[in-house]
Amino acid sequence: MKQHKKCVYCDEKLVGRSDKKFCDAQCKSAYQYQQTKLQPQRFYTKVDNQLKLNRKILKEYNRGGKVTVREALLVDKGFDPNFFTHYWKNQKGEVYLFVYEFGFLKIKERNNEKYVLVLWQEYMSK
Repeated sequence: MKQHKKCVYCDEKLVGRSDKKFCDAQCKSAYQYQQTKLQPQRFYTKVDNQLKLNRKILKEYNRGGKVTVREALLVDKGFDPNFFTHYWKNQKGEVYLFVYEFGFLKIKERNNEKYVLVLWQEYMSK
């Protein structure tokens, strides 16, 4: 009795090798994507995605090199200040947190929470 195997993804009848699992490359790719979506997101992936989002947001709002923006504006876009790559402390003792080349410092101005956004400068390396 000959057994007809079916594609793991779309249930189409398979023709060809006896160990074949998918009818074509699209079904294989779709199946692998589906399996990845079912798995819990790895910690590294979560951190990497948040860093990328933070960098994108800081880049979008800091076009002049140094600018002040409301905290709520960044947070509404998905910014999370707990994710940063490094920091720099100035002579006043203020600690700027950086997401790659884009830095931010939380300040309070007239009872409003704000961020001072800066770009990494060469003198900060010293």
